[in-house]
Amino acid sequence: MSQCWGRPSAEAGTGWAVVDVETTGFRPGQARVVSVAALAVSDDGSIEQSVSSLLNPGVDPGPTHVHGLTAEMLDGQPTFGDIAPQLMEVLHGRTLVAHNVAFDYAFLAAEAELVDSQLPVDTVMCTVELARRLDLGTENLRLETLARHYGATQLRPHDALDDALVLTQILKPALVAARERKSWLPIRSVSRRVWPNGRVTHEELRPLKVLAARLPCEYQNPGLYIPGQPLVQGMRVALSAEMTRTHEEVIERILHAGLGYAETVDQQTSLVICNEATPDQGKGYQAVEHGIPLVGDAEFMALIEHVVGGTDIEEFVDTTGDGDQFTLF
Repeated sequence: MSQCWGRPSAEAGTGWAVVDVETTGFRPGQARVVSVAALAVSDDGSIEQSVSSLLNPGVDPGPTHVHGLTAEMLDGQPTFGDIAPQLMEVLHGRTLVAHNVAFDYAFLAAEAELVDSQLPVDTVMCTVELARRLDLGTENLRLETLARHYGATQLRPHDALDDALVLTQILKPALVAARERKSWLPIRSVSRRVWPNGRVTHEELRPLKVLAARLPCEYQNPGLYIPGQPLVQGMRVALSAEMTRTHEEVIERILHAGLGYAETVDQQTSLVICNEATPDQGKGYQAVEHGIPLVGDAEFMALIEHVVGGTDIEEFVDTTGDGDQFTLF
């Protein structure tokens, strides 16, 4: 599938699969899942289907003081392979949602690969990033803090099913708030690699900043942004610390519009997003030193709605014939 860099919150999706896992450690492929819950949730927040279970990992359960599960409690419980068919049915065709989704996605993908299966998931969304761009004013973005903010009932923290139910209660008002703010949802594509032997490996869900900095822009850089004129595809945009929008949300819009994300400020940078008119440090200051225009994030979000088409970068093709003669000077 094509890469997905966020989605307008007003657009309808194919539903959500809210998940939570408890694990024996922090490294997928080495640590194992000891408890899992997945809730199939419609776009309007209704739970349509669910699966949850303790799992026998076949190893030491790890931090019992966190998840409360002992070896004795897990003895005789099903393995991941036992519940995989029901889990895949809940996940199928939906966007996988979790609080710090890279963690849950990586563990579920690793467990699936151990039983020669693969997650039927093409997109994921992190509710930490969703809450961050809603500017809720909470002291932090932990699940228990968001539960208090939205009035969700949390009975057993670090219980997979209870955490998934709490997250479902948080998701519904968060999606409403995103629509009201016209924020994009932080939906990301996930990919897989199929090896010659048929084995499937799920790619790691890397931070968007890291990924965007390595992505080549498909349009030629038209140069500096001219204030009062529209943005042009191919322009290179750098982000300062002086912004109200989250960097991730703005990068989604940059990539979607055909602009380039610039991790550093140099002569190839077209503009820097900065809400300070005269910054005294950071990328905004560097932009002023280089004569690069500064644009506030509110102005940039308005400009990006009307980006002008750019010029494609043609791939280099060697047209030299095999029989051509060369003269060296």
